[in-house]
Amino acid sequence: MNLISTTGSAPVLLSMFFVAGCSSIGGTVDPAKYESMSCIELNSAVASSANDISQTAITRGKVANTSVPRWLLGGSRVKMAVANRETARIDRLKQQQDAAVAVRARKCARSAG
Repeated sequence: MNLISTTGSAPVLLSMFFVAGCSSIGGTVDPAKYESMSCIELNSAVASSANDISQTAITRGKVANTSVPRWLLGGSRVKMAVANRETARIDRLKQQQDAAVAVRARKCARSAG
């Protein structure tokens, strides 16, 4: 019986289900919100979104490279759904970052150094 070889994948699968539930948390930010931010706040927002994009891409990569056991019915579909959800989240984060970068480029003068 291959019980030993299949039990190692249980934590990974549980984390996939957790990520699937949590990846939809957080809505979109209104781009008009960036208009009222200072240059320092805009820089922070851009850095924060870049960090979120990186972390989400890492999670998506881990999910995409997860080996799903054959005995787990629907496991591949869950894996694909989670990866697609993470891709959609990255797209939303990129849109938010682009909006913040556009406002920052218009409002904030570049330093001469």
